[in-house]
Amino acid sequence: MRLSGGVEAALHCCVVLTAATEPVPAARLAELHGVSATYLAKHLQALSRAELVHSVQGKSGGYVLTRPPEEITTLDVVEAVEGPAPTFVCAEIRQRGPMAAPPEACTAPCAITRAMIAADRAWRAALREVSIADLGRSVAQDYESDVLGQIVGWLAPAEH
Repeated sequence: MRLSGGVEAALHCCVVLTAATEPVPAARLAELHGVSATYLAKHLQALSRAELVHSVQGKSGGYVLTRPPEEITTLDVVEAVEGPAPTFVCAEIRQRGPMAAPPEACTAPCAITRAMIAADRAWRAALREVSIADLGRSVAQDYESDVLGQIVGWLAPAEH
């Protein structure tokens, strides 16, 4: 399975928003992450549609999280960007070809489908256990300096 780069961008933006004290404009988030504003806007809109972020209008406008970062899971962000569809969809390949099984013999999911469904459930459960706040703490621990504080300082409108 491969997730789009939009998931990574969206997760990074959510982590940044955990530390921001003011709404953060999309253009600043795009600049911070080295991606185009149009590209990022698409993913911020997906987060907004999923009610994970809210766009604040006006001179000091930008994006804010809609609820505490402890209440937003990594899975929430993944599903906002990629959609909630399962990672595996059975095409009933066992009913094709010269050794095709008849439909009446295929009333239950096969072993392959069962394994893939179990893997999808485990993957989603693992992502559901990690909040945006958890990611923020982990990001902060990855650096010897106060990286989130430095990012907030860089984002401050008075400096730019």
